[in-house]
Amino acid sequence: MSDQAYPLWSADPLPHLIASRHRASGEWIFPAVPADSPLAAEHEPVAIRGSGVVYSFTVIHPAPKSGQPPYALGYVDFVGPVRIFGRLQGKARPVIGDRYEARPDAEFGYVFEAVTA
Repeated sequence: MSDQAYPLWSADPLPHLIASRHRASGEWIFPAVPADSPLAAEHEPVAIRGSGVVYSFTVIHPAPKSGQPPYALGYVDFVGPVRIFGRLQGKARPVIGDRYEARPDAEFGYVFEAVTA
């Protein structure tokens, strides 16, 4: 996984992304507030479980000289509620309302993989 200054993933056998929930308001924040933050006492870590729904996306078409294929980036809404931006994989073209699950990625820290029925 990536070398982040804060943990993205839980240490569970089946890891989940970690967010922070504000103790007073219940608002979820991703990525989680670092333990050494002045705001840490106001937040508690929570696991983002299950699949989320695509809220919005775009397909990036890199320059032909780069040799990179097109890829999708988008916002995925999870229960919490929390909305997370990231790379969408598993479908050539996502659709708003599609279900995606977060999974670890060595290059980006996390990506969203399409849930197949």
